[in-house]
Amino acid sequence: MPTLETGGAERTTVDVAAALVREDFTSLVVTSGGRMVTELMTTGAECIEMPVHRKSPDALIANTLRIGRIIRMWNVKLVHARSRAPAWSAFVAARRAEIPFVTTYHGIYNAKNGVKRFYNSVMARGDAVIANSEWTARHIAAEYAFQPRRLRVIPRGVDLRRFDPETVSRQRIDALRARWGVREGDTVILLPGRLTRWKGQAVLIRALGKLKRSGGLENVKAVLAGDPQGRSRYQSELEDLAYSRDLGGALVIVGHVVDMPAAYLAADIVVSASTDPEGFGRIAAEASAMGRPVIATNHGGSREIVLPGRSGVLIDPDDPTSLAAALGELLAAPPEVRTRMGDAARSHIRSNFTVERMCADTIALYRELLQNPISA
Repeated sequence: MPTLETGGAERTTVDVAAALVREDFTSLVVTSGGRMVTELMTTGAECIEMPVHRKSPDALIANTLRIGRIIRMWNVKLVHARSRAPAWSAFVAARRAEIPFVTTYHGIYNAKNGVKRFYNSVMARGDAVIANSEWTARHIAAEYAFQPRRLRVIPRGVDLRRFDPETVSRQRIDALRARWGVREGDTVILLPGRLTRWKGQAVLIRALGKLKRSGGLENVKAVLAGDPQGRSRYQSELEDLAYSRDLGGALVIVGHVVDMPAAYLAADIVVSASTDPEGFGRIAAEASAMGRPVIATNHGGSREIVLPGRSGVLIDPDDPTSLAAALGELLAAPPEVRTRMGDAARSHIRSNFTVERMCADTIALYRELLQNPISA
């Protein structure tokens, strides 16, 4: 992984590393670092820090040599890459060592020209390619003239021990609501995700502006929870947009939130407004696991997470009017309607998207490759 800061690919890396250790494998994670390294180390996995986040040709060559040395030093039997730049280095190193190479295709990779499409194609060149949703598998099949030798759908899994409403104290919830400036009787709308344009924060702000004009924002607090990761200009744009919509105290940008289980329970409605398709839809899945109704855009893996009308609402992508209508509907619904949707959401995740199932299927694929490696 380039970094272990935050995100679905990063979370999956840590989860699978922990499962490998439990199965008596030696698990090595190569990354440039990040806030999740400490958590990784508690699993018993080894963290090897090197600049695999760098994309220059010189960096890719140097990282290829470094990974090759790690393979020899540790007698590595299989390499798994989860991002394009380190994947190229890992691909070449694994081929030279004649050991299986696995990739996980976590989402769409935009390609405006042939060079970029070739750069992206490394994620489909593994001896096995893991698609994190049925939608991602279809995308891979449509995107490349060649087809992966083994293509497996292994959806991202949610840790239902961590994301369990019964284990979150009232104090944790109240602490977050107080930090966000939520008043007694407020209904909270939460949009989690790093502050980047395609995550749709601006779509939510425009939708809130529409609700404001129609008088539908009384006693409502909208929360954008996510790290700008250096995108201070975009955060300023969001603040200016909220000001232009006269949202005042109805919207707050709170930065990175560590205690996401409590954050979901501190909210009444969770929104995933991504303008590009999510490969899986981690926010929608985690919020569903916490029993919250979800409004998500009607594309990508979110279609597999949200059951329209039962566990949430699917809206048109990049459409503030569609989002405003969905929010208005859920805000006007009696609390028991939202509770019923939340119950259906948690049941759906428990039946289909657990971290135990994800890790078991991933390790089963590793064992299959070790017993019958194509690349060898």
